Amino acid sequence: MHCPFCQNPDTKVVDTRIGEDGHLIRRRRECPVCGKRFTTIETTMLLVAKRSGGVESFDREKVINGVRKACQGRPIDENALKRLGQQVEDDLRSHGAAQVKSEDVGKAILKPLKELDEVAYLRFASVYQNFNGLDDFQKAIDELKQDKAASQSSK
Repeated sequence: MHCPFCQNPDTKVVDTRIGEDGHLIRRRRECPVCGKRFTTIETTMLLVAKRSGGVESFDREKVINGVRKACQGRPIDENALKRLGQQVEDDLRSHGAAQVKSEDVGKAILKPLKELDEVAYLRFASVYQNFNGLDDFQKAIDELKQDKAASQSSK
């Protein structure tokens, strides 16, 4: 890291702190030449490989906006959408990979969305999984019913 004051290429880290979300690191640095101190912030980038072959930075707002469309007309508040977006990002980052496939983002959305609202889940799944007809909807509904029955019987 170059000193921003004297451009010395060697600086010393005097303090390191991890941000509240766990995805950024603040480092307090000191230049051994001029003696001045400065702070750097390091973040980890999560990249998404698109089906088209392109790569872009993960954007939690994009996840929230996609889920918001599926939740349209449903009794879901904005804070629940933000929590879901954070959950999806945390899930993807927990795998430790710097790059994930767009399909993985969709899969990471499905589980928390199913728990949040079943109708929104079906709407999102129908687009994400390319439902072709009533049979696809029926299969998804049957799976939801089985999951619900299994979770109620385990209580």
